[in-house]
Amino acid sequence: MSQSAKPRADLPTVESATRPYWEAAKAGRLLIARCRACEKVHHYPRPFCPSCWSEDVEAIEASGRGTLYTYSTVYVNDLPPFKERLPYVAAMVELEEGPRLMTNIEGCDPEALSVGMAVEVDFRALSDELDAIVFRPAS
Repeated sequence: MSQSAKPRADLPTVESATRPYWEAAKAGRLLIARCRACEKVHHYPRPFCPSCWSEDVEAIEASGRGTLYTYSTVYVNDLPPFKERLPYVAAMVELEEGPRLMTNIEGCDPEALSVGMAVEVDFRALSDELDAIVFRPAS
């Protein structure tokens, strides 16, 4: 396989269970899941509840507001396309609804970040079909 034929490392694998999540992101909406049996919310999208194992889950739109739980500024990554984004911030955000998700923090200097700060969802195009869910400091 030639260098140009390699799949992009930053593109997720879209499966039938995650397709609504990625379609919502492309439309500027962040979906999480709620279990109809135990009422707990969770993230990442999956066809069962990780708390009670019920398969009676529904997608709901999250508020998009959260708190920066932890983060790390990445200064070295030689893999394309990450090399072009250096430095970037890999982070864990705790959503207002409770679940935590891995993401990137964008739109600010990494030195301006602090654990516990308010953040809000944003979206960055990865391709014509897919947008990444990222977060920015809350306005």
